[in-house]
Amino acid sequence: MLTLYTIVVIAFLFGITIFVHELGHFLVARWLGMVIETFSIGFGPALWKRKVGDITYKVGLIPFGGYVALPQMDPTGEGKSEAGQTPVPPAPPGHRMLVALAGVAGNMILAVLIAWIVYLGGQSYAPAEESGLVGYVDPESEVYAAGLRIGDAITAVNDQPVRSWDDFLVSSALYESPVLRVRAADGAEKSIPAATEKFMGARYVPGLLPMTHCWVLSVDAGSSADKAGIKAGDRIVELDGVRLFSREHLMIQVAACRDRTVPAVIERQGAPMTLEVTPAWDEKTEKVRIGVVFNTLDVKRPMAQIKSHALLIVRLLRALVTPGQSKAAAQAVGGPVAIFGMFWLYVQGSFLMALWFTGLLNVNLAVLNILPIPILDGGHLLFALWEAVTRRKISPRVFNVIMNVFASLLIALFILLVFRDTKRMILPLFRGDAAAEAATNGAPAAADEPAGEPAGP
Repeated sequence: MLTLYTIVVIAFLFGITIFVHELGHFLVARWLGMVIETFSIGFGPALWKRKVGDITYKVGLIPFGGYVALPQMDPTGEGKSEAGQTPVPPAPPGHRMLVALAGVAGNMILAVLIAWIVYLGGQSYAPAEESGLVGYVDPESEVYAAGLRIGDAITAVNDQPVRSWDDFLVSSALYESPVLRVRAADGAEKSIPAATEKFMGARYVPGLLPMTHCWVLSVDAGSSADKAGIKAGDRIVELDGVRLFSREHLMIQVAACRDRTVPAVIERQGAPMTLEVTPAWDEKTEKVRIGVVFNTLDVKRPMAQIKSHALLIVRLLRALVTPGQSKAAAQAVGGPVAIFGMFWLYVQGSFLMALWFTGLLNVNLAVLNILPIPILDGGHLLFALWEAVTRRKISPRVFNVIMNVFASLLIALFILLVFRDTKRMILPLFRGDAAAEAATNGAPAAADEPAGEPAGP
């Protein structure tokens, strides 16, 4: 069940996302001297409101969004006050463009700030190089049976090039049975048939994890690693002459070297050194260990996070209009319930993971809002560009028809997504199916945010 802490964190992170978007509109409109009537977080009846000067500030009952009432943004030039009686002078197209872009800018600024917080708060960092290197393959998985191994590089999915693990996640999610083109460590090329499974509507290839670095978070006192001189902040690169591709790979190697003293190559502040460790059975954890602990929250560099977030939503939007991919892409689209569900999963992992998801959400909101669709910020930008180029305002009659049509479509889409997400995400929790279980046994995760609990061999 949801705890008070989870509810508060979700409300805060989602609320700040909406707040900075609307604050962007508000600040630029005020800077330009435009008429501002209302600044609202949420829609519907007001839970709280206060009028300061000529502006009403309020918090609405329905939390999925917000708005700034700016009658001068009306592209027909017939904008009126919220009372519907007092006409206001239209704002120039350039001013309307700046206000429309300001909300998007607010979300992107917040996303960059969050990316830095996540990066500085993380103690385990994803590989800097972009690659489709496989860090772990479940021996019980279909792809393992088909010949996929740790250290292989996935170069294409259904002949679509793969340049990073994010590329692989998105591309493979668009097909029920993708074919992976793989380059083995010896340079040999092979094709691996794969079957995808569903998690919260999105498809993924089970049993696969990306390449990760083995950054040491802490060392158990008196352990083999401690005696060997391994310290927090070191990165274990090799064990017994085998290059390591992930923490899971290290665990496999540790188990294979039980009761043998073997060389471990580590990097400390960029300098390699070789130490001797002796993996041994640990009665407490009932597994072979050398006595190190990892923080499994891998984070990318800040701008790499932003790039990854942006490419994800752009790739999804492109898939929605691509034959053969649109059905799977549409299944992966989520609404407010899906956002709440994902927030819930990430908060259970750690606050840092929830922050990472908030960054993703802000980039998605920025990209979606800039689309040239009426009622979105991109629609206001489009109308302003039309006026700037043609020197004519759009017909009020045409504008009203366009807005009513797209508002109806948006409401219908909202209802559809709420119904579908509730059916596939919320109801299973009350039936005891706990879709969240998939998050611990191979469900897709971005390359910079696997499970968040410390672990180690």
